[in-house]
Amino acid sequence: MKVQQLLDHHGIARNPFAEEDAQTDPVFKEHCIESTYHPTWDKIYGDPSEPATAIIFGEKGSGKTAMRLQLARHLEHYNQAHPERRLFVVQYDDFNPFLDRFRDRLGGSNRKPERTLAHWKLWDHMDSVLSLAVTGLVDRILEVKQPSQAVNCQIEQSRVDELDRHQSRDLLLLAACYDQSTGETFKGRWHRLRRRLKFHAWQSYWQLAVGWAWLAGWLLLYLLLWWNGHGNLIWPLWLFAIIPLLGFIPWLVKAWKNFWLARGILRRMRVGIHETNPLRQVLMQFQPAELSGQPLPNKDSTDDRYELLLKLQGLLSTLGHHGIIVLVDRIDEPHLVNGSAELMKALLWPMLDNKFLKHPGLGLKLMLPIELTRFIEREERDFYQRSRLDKQNMVPAFEWTGEALFDVATARIRACAAPGRDPALADLFDPSVSQARLIEAFRTLRVPRRLFKFLYQLIASHANAHSDQNPSWKISSNLFESTLALSLRDQDAFDRGVGAG
Repeated sequence: MKVQQLLDHHGIARNPFAEEDAQTDPVFKEHCIESTYHPTWDKIYGDPSEPATAIIFGEKGSGKTAMRLQLARHLEHYNQAHPERRLFVVQYDDFNPFLDRFRDRLGGSNRKPERTLAHWKLWDHMDSVLSLAVTGLVDRILEVKQPSQAVNCQIEQSRVDELDRHQSRDLLLLAACYDQSTGETFKGRWHRLRRRLKFHAWQSYWQLAVGWAWLAGWLLLYLLLWWNGHGNLIWPLWLFAIIPLLGFIPWLVKAWKNFWLARGILRRMRVGIHETNPLRQVLMQFQPAELSGQPLPNKDSTDDRYELLLKLQGLLSTLGHHGIIVLVDRIDEPHLVNGSAELMKALLWPMLDNKFLKHPGLGLKLMLPIELTRFIEREERDFYQRSRLDKQNMVPAFEWTGEALFDVATARIRACAAPGRDPALADLFDPSVSQARLIEAFRTLRVPRRLFKFLYQLIASHANAHSDQNPSWKISSNLFESTLALSLRDQDAFDRGVGAG
């Protein structure tokens, strides 16, 4: 018999257990995301009016990505309900672009993963988050057709007009350093942002105007001398070449300073895609006084990054966002890490800094692999003093009880119910398979992903064991136990690192 034939008999319109990844799971996104929660949900979600950090450790398949998607959805609802106190949400879950650029900057023998990540610092994480945030913000201000999906925010154009010149200067500086859009040229997009902000840069051209005025005056003087009969004067070639250029000295000095400033930014902002000359040309649009004393990511330290983060928060406050939430996930998936616990540690550990995790108005939600807990247990006092994990709403094990997994499976079946039907999980099984036995079995599977794999295989095995002419609508106890034994064997192989799970 066919699987769908069995499901239709019980009033289930589609297979509730066909998907294993929350990112591509329509049942979860359309139904369960609003109604099915892990018991630690309140601790992780917290109070959006006061953004706070939470750190979750969970094994593969435990629902960390599902939790991230739930957080994003509920924060979106919060923003809709509180238009004056929205949260700016950044999804920091794709590390590959940043790590690739970072490794390219290092070059040489440092291209080996362990050596590359040994150079990764907290300010590289901060630069990555600022890049995502600024790119998404500029996309919304310029109303591009396909804005960055790494950011969830809503910018009202009337609020953009409320930015004063200093705030416009700050946003343009942030865009110069951190806007990583590839949809248009860097200079073209920056100038479009400048025009949108009505930031006039004509005062920055006075050095160039002096140079052209000097050149014009010099040519005029030469023509007057020639007109008055002094054209036969012998002019030294070097004098004729140098004197017209003297007027451009102020502009050349400014260009030289901005060249080295741009070069310093690109050397220290190691996760970006900009080039020196375009960045120099953008920096030339500012007056020297507007750049003097401003924080820029041109040092190997976090101090300027914190100041830039504060500037971004000030801009977002004017634009109606009182806080920033950063959702960190999939730290084990970058190809440079490739699932290695040691490399995950090298990538994550710089971020575990209490000053960063407790930065006012910033809340980080870190969904982390359970393998990292063994490194935390081995750390010494200095690490705990720096990270202050006791203050970070830490969930040391993202665990599921058998009862919670039973509720998850039941919720998915009801989400897939045919119109007018109310199926239950127990309806699929022979009466000899009691609810208590189901809960006990689900407890041994530990996480939702393995539960879904088990139930999918169980339903498929039952359908394959019967013909269309002689169907059976109840899964027997013997098939339940034998399929569970196979699932537990695969689970044990996965735990030992020799199976796919």
